[in-house]
Amino acid sequence: MSAPASGRAGVPTSPAPGGSAPASGRAGVPTSPAPGGPPSGDGPTVPIPTSAVPRGTASGPTAPLPTGVPPLGPPISALPAPAGAEPPAVPQPAPAAPRRRRLPVVLALVVLLVLAGVGVFVARPGPVAGWLGDDTEPAPAAAGATPEPDPSDVLAGPDPNAALPTPEGVRAALDPLIGADALGDRVNVSVADVTSGQTLFAKGADDGTVPASVTKLATGVTVLAARGPAYRIPTRAVAGAKPGEVVLVGGGDPTLAVDKKGYYPGAARLDDLAAQVRTALGGVAPTSVIVDGSVYSGPVYGPGWDDDIPTGGYGGAMTALMTDGARKDPGADSGGAERVAEPDLAAGRSFARLLGVPASAVKQGTAPAQAATGGTPAPGTELGVVQSPPLIRLVDIMISESDNLLAEALARQVALARNQPASFDGAAAAMDAVVAELGLPADEITLSDGSGLSRRNRISPSLLTDLIRLAGSPDHPELAGIFGGLPVGGWSGTLGDRYRGAPGTAGGAGAVRAKTGTLTGVHAIAGLVTTADGRLLTFAVLTDKVPGGTDTAQPALDRIAAALAGCGCH
Repeated sequence: MSAPASGRAGVPTSPAPGGSAPASGRAGVPTSPAPGGPPSGDGPTVPIPTSAVPRGTASGPTAPLPTGVPPLGPPISALPAPAGAEPPAVPQPAPAAPRRRRLPVVLALVVLLVLAGVGVFVARPGPVAGWLGDDTEPAPAAAGATPEPDPSDVLAGPDPNAALPTPEGVRAALDPLIGADALGDRVNVSVADVTSGQTLFAKGADDGTVPASVTKLATGVTVLAARGPAYRIPTRAVAGAKPGEVVLVGGGDPTLAVDKKGYYPGAARLDDLAAQVRTALGGVAPTSVIVDGSVYSGPVYGPGWDDDIPTGGYGGAMTALMTDGARKDPGADSGGAERVAEPDLAAGRSFARLLGVPASAVKQGTAPAQAATGGTPAPGTELGVVQSPPLIRLVDIMISESDNLLAEALARQVALARNQPASFDGAAAAMDAVVAELGLPADEITLSDGSGLSRRNRISPSLLTDLIRLAGSPDHPELAGIFGGLPVGGWSGTLGDRYRGAPGTAGGAGAVRAKTGTLTGVHAIAGLVTTADGRLLTFAVLTDKVPGGTDTAQPALDRIAAALAGCGCH
């Protein structure tokens, strides 16, 4: 795709050179829940203070954060629903992908309300309570317990009445930075005002660019649209064709744990499933385990992946059954980790051990069709099932920690929801279809995977800014799960170490909430930023012909968002 940048709303545009070329996102687990959500267990909803400490950190940043930036308020969908409101329906397929159109201004206002989050008390947060599986009544406080004090202000709210930046002002601030040698000669940018929806800057904004891990924003939106935030991925055990044979059927949950020491908080556990199986079998002793991962098809490694990704710690074999994201050590720190070569068989052996079955009695196969007779229990009879955390939590982890295998698993859930093969190709086709269903220009996105590890992916910056605004639409509260996991500049997730020491970047600390992407030669960022006047903007910067390394490219990229944060741009 090489269409010229859009000149919408009188925005000064700059032509982008043609061409294309090539991040590995750190994998890991947030140490605190997403804003507006309960802890990792299915507990009661808690009040949201006027400001909140960002997720994924045990202590504050080394430098004070500026004020006048958006707080970590509840997800957009956590705002109280109208009385009697029904949960949102999952969108049905639409026939064609329209060309670009401006999203309603009300969408932007909802984003602003949520990021401000001032004084919102979430007792029953609309449909979110059901999505998270919360109890119907809050847990009573322990007798004599001292209530925790409200946290001190960290991020203040934006000002909805702040002056709107002008296209000329934004261009004056960004042009010198976009031309930095460290970013190469293909830097495509889209900046828009959230409140009005006006495009403020566009350079190669409609051009498909290698997005790296920024792809995960599209993955998060499409899986929430296709499956819904409350959906949980099942892992089942059924009776095999022979007495004592147990078939472990993977549904595509990469967060599955062996026991309570699993990597992901609140994960489904094989020891719980084994207990169900023993009860269902009664006095019949398990003798063998069959591993069924047939819900997935196609290659286990993605097209366009670099040769070192399967063994480099940030990728791995995609199988429908795995534990702890295929990590060899579930206690590994967040980031790259050694992965097992055959995740399905490794999970099967762990399950066999829990059932008292030798590892030699584990093999791959498929579950038999359920039979009316033929044993007790009959072949194909379900012996137990465990379920993943709801998708709204999985999306939060995926975005916050840039978890690649989790992203690929969620992409395949889009495929299953749209009756496509659960493969790399099927997931890409299904995600493209859901983008079109949502009214976004599907001709500005071409995918080969859901994580962004593939160098074949192309997404335009303007599609990303439209997607971010759509996720705040009151018509799509189910999409707001992407906001809770957005890292905060200089504070959390993949932005925890950025916007700190590099010259010209400090203005973005606390003011930028965005998803990052990095591959060799590729650097990208997309999200939200608050200006010095308190105006909330959405932005995307993608560059895929970077001549140098991360040490020069990332600061150059960060200066762009920091410039937006530091100016009124009138």
